[in-house]
Amino acid sequence: QVQLVESGGGLVQAGGSLRLSCVASGSILSMNAMGWYRQAPGKQRELVAHITSGGSPTYVDSVKGRFTVSRENAKNTVYLQMNSLKPDDTGVYYCNARLIVVPGSRRDYWGQGTQVTVSS
Repeated sequence: QVQLVESGGGLVQAGGSLRLSCVASGSILSMNAMGWYRQAPGKQRELVAHITSGGSPTYVDSVKGRFTVSRENAKNTVYLQMNSLKPDDTGVYYCNARLIVVPGSRRDYWGQGTQVTVSS
């Protein structure tokens, strides 16, 4: 049974920081790209950041310079350090991971999400 579990969300004031973690567990043969998505009320889910298996990150323009995505492969974990948070960052943040669980089969897995609320 493969699961992704996010943690670290919460309520912060504008300008504050949060660090999200996502741990993949189960019989995972290989982890490829991992990333973070978010969905605000009434809005479509968007890609926030992702990181390749080699550790190369990319970000949506709105978070560049404020967010940092990283990973620890030995722990099957991806992080999202969020600094200088803005109210527009509010939303449910979802972890995504491209995993090989069965040999020859690669697919995306999703976590349940963690709520991030930034007050003005």
